[in-house]
Parts: sequence; C-alpha cells; structure tokens
Amino acid sequence: MWYAIISEDIPDSLEKRQSVRPAHLDRLQALRDAGRLLIAGPHPAIDSPDPGQAGFSGSLVVAEFASLEEAQNWADEDPYVAAGVYQQVVVKPFKKVF
Repeated sequence: MWYAIISEDIPDSLEKRQSVRPAHLDRLQALRDAGRLLIAGPHPAIDSPDPGQAGFSGSLVVAEFASLEEAQNWADEDPYVAAGVYQQVVVKPFKKVF
C-alpha cells in the first residue's frame, strides 16, 4: 500500500538539511530503485522553485510499504529526523487515484 510521509521542518532548518541531505537522498534513491517511490520532495518556504536562503518548510514522500508500521519505522529512521530538521512527521495511508 502507498503511504504519505508528511514532515514539517523546524524554523531555519536549511543548514541542518544541507548537512545530511546526501544520506536522506540515498534512502529515497533506494526506494526509487526498488520501484516503491511515487513522489518525494521538499516544500519551499516561499513561493519559488528555488527558495535560496528561505529554505524549506517540510517534505512530502509517498512510497509503498507493507504496512503503516513499516512506513512509520522508515520515516523514524530518516537522517533529517536524526539531525533535528523535522519538528513533526505524520505517516498516513494514501490511496492513489490518478
């Protein structure tokens, strides 16, 4: 089943994000390589595809997992969680319609 992982950044998270971004992207690449990643990306903090120093306000990942528990465990192990980038992470089942 698909699961949406909706994360909200702490204020001024850009420096922390940049410090662990390669490890974060490696995990997403592994999901993609396994054919389990539908979409992933950050939410710019301003209305711009390149927010510069404004940074990001959070992230969205929609990926396939065997269960909600597995999706939650994957989200809990994100390098952004360990680095303190996210102040909140919500994992929900997601039904792809289009």
